[in-house]
Amino acid sequence: MVIDVDICGLKVGDEHPVRLMGVINLSKESFYKGSVVDNDSLLDVAQKMSDDGAAIIDIGARSTWPLAKPVINKEEELARMIPALDILNDNVDALISVDTVYSNVAEESLKHGADIINDVSGFTTNPQMIDIMADYDCPAVVMASEKIPGDPIGMDAIMRSLANIIDRVEAKEIDADKLILDPAIGKWTPEKDPVFDFETIDQFESLKVFGKPLLAAISRKSCIDAVLHKPASERLYGSLAATALVVHKGAHIIRTHDIPETKDVVEVANAIRKRDSSVRSRDSEVSLIDITHPDDAEYLMKSMNVTDTGAKVMKKKTVSKVIRVNNISTTEALIIKQEILARGGDAALERDAVSHETEKTDVLIIGTLLQFEKLVHKLAYQARNLPLIAEMIAETLENDMDVKHRYQREL
Repeated sequence: MVIDVDICGLKVGDEHPVRLMGVINLSKESFYKGSVVDNDSLLDVAQKMSDDGAAIIDIGARSTWPLAKPVINKEEELARMIPALDILNDNVDALISVDTVYSNVAEESLKHGADIINDVSGFTTNPQMIDIMADYDCPAVVMASEKIPGDPIGMDAIMRSLANIIDRVEAKEIDADKLILDPAIGKWTPEKDPVFDFETIDQFESLKVFGKPLLAAISRKSCIDAVLHKPASERLYGSLAATALVVHKGAHIIRTHDIPETKDVVEVANAIRKRDSSVRSRDSEVSLIDITHPDDAEYLMKSMNVTDTGAKVMKKKTVSKVIRVNNISTTEALIIKQEILARGGDAALERDAVSHETEKTDVLIIGTLLQFEKLVHKLAYQARNLPLIAEMIAETLENDMDVKHRYQREL
């Protein structure tokens, strides 16, 4: 499925350039002081961002940084936001996004020229925000959140959270194509270790199953610090490295403090990113879907109104793996080939093993996760070293799904 949407006249999606969202903070309590702007310089900063390539300017009047002090009230947020919007309205060649979790702030901002709501709480702080989105027929960036902003830990929780947000919007009969999805990169809660941000960045393409524009907000965040051990002011190059990865994996909008530098990185990464294979004719479309995690297939099937039971049964059939087992006996290899063939998979081994002209061989096993699951169960009750091989195959597959095994390193 090719993503192609219109955000207030701005084309966003797989066939369009990756759009840049420039960050302007009116909040002195923000974690990156270099992004803080006062009203005297606001217009100049916004115009330069636009000239440098920003298609969207994101204005924040209250820091969403969890450790920000002091915490200001809604009245102070409005007192900062509205004069800034009045300065920018019709004076900047970019869409204006307002970074707020409060529906009254969002509504007043929309009245003063804002185009997009950016709610890092995913409509959890103020559920009325959904009604504002409906009343003003405006797009909204929603960040993965369950009870508080950014609290999902791990890609499974992020996917579940975003699916729930989409369901809530559709339940109110609002056009969910006006949603822009943000997977909540950053240390939003004390329990969230950098390893979970690494997982999100590495598996960013999983978000494509929702069929919505995807936003990545990585710029100078704590996961960069976890690797480089540098303050926010010195995290530019680390941010750019992560940005290149998410663009390559499907991001449509990059939220950044550094427009000129990010623009170059985004253009190169986007040129390297392959186009999704899709063909349209009349009212029909055929598209190739790359599923890397079985739960992604479950979300995709549910979005097509497949039953919950059907989606759970079929999801392990959507991901195939190729596993190499080295230096086992020819007899064991032939038994493995026989058992995986019986389950619809296949196996390759050297020619001399087939004719028993060698005692040891390697074997390449090809199958879906469901076929491997059944193979492991069968081999566990076989003779020779096959129960041990079954355990090793199972552990290899488990490691492939375990976030800490994949990303936990000495940093």
